[in-house]
Amino acid sequence: MRSLLLALVGGLIATGGLLAAQWTAPGRIAAQAPAETGEKAAIGRIVRDYILANPEVLVEAMQELEKKRATQSDSVDQRAIKTYEAELLRDGDSPVVGNPNGDVAIVEFMDYQCGYCKRAFAAVETVMKADGNVRVIYKELPILGEASRIAAHAALASHKQGKYAAFHKALMEFKGPLNRARILEIAASVGIDVPRLEKNMEEPGLKQSIERNLALASALGVRGTPAFVIGNQFVPGAIDAAALKKMVAEARASR
Repeated sequence: MRSLLLALVGGLIATGGLLAAQWTAPGRIAAQAPAETGEKAAIGRIVRDYILANPEVLVEAMQELEKKRATQSDSVDQRAIKTYEAELLRDGDSPVVGNPNGDVAIVEFMDYQCGYCKRAFAAVETVMKADGNVRVIYKELPILGEASRIAAHAALASHKQGKYAAFHKALMEFKGPLNRARILEIAASVGIDVPRLEKNMEEPGLKQSIERNLALASALGVRGTPAFVIGNQFVPGAIDAAALKKMVAEARASR
């Protein structure tokens, strides 16, 4: 009986029709709607009476609804990952570090001004050092202002000089706000030809690459940085090395 009523309440919550104008606060019922007849009215009275006697059922119903929505969201994420597999794994403009032939890919959407990305960078580095069969694909996602955009363009341009990994590391480990002068200073510190870098930064292809990343992030439901795709799993937010290793192992086992 309780499970049936819980399902009924959950359905009403999901459709936004929980006692509509009748429910005003726990333990109170406002003016009743015109009386209904038949089985539907009887069920309605049973549900109302039960909620009045057991208001905690509302919390349970909402919790069950959230679980269902989370499960549905996971399914959507997995379908989206499959749909956009080529864009995630085989976009030639996305820099790859680690083992380019690794059997498991860690795809990360990141921003150089994101503190959580800097925190996650250490975890990614730990996993790459411990597992020589992992490749990391970086999706530049400059969402935190003009300095982020400049840093993303500079990082992608550095790829032409074979310096992306070193430059990425230096930017991620840098503490403090970024601006164009500081970004170019960091580039010089890792041996990048800065005049050549600045010229390459203006190439239209870099802007197009970032626009593709933004579109891909939107399609996958990425709402911020960092965000990871590993195997068929999508994980928003920073994760530690242990969690990252576990996801890599799960992706490898599912191959």
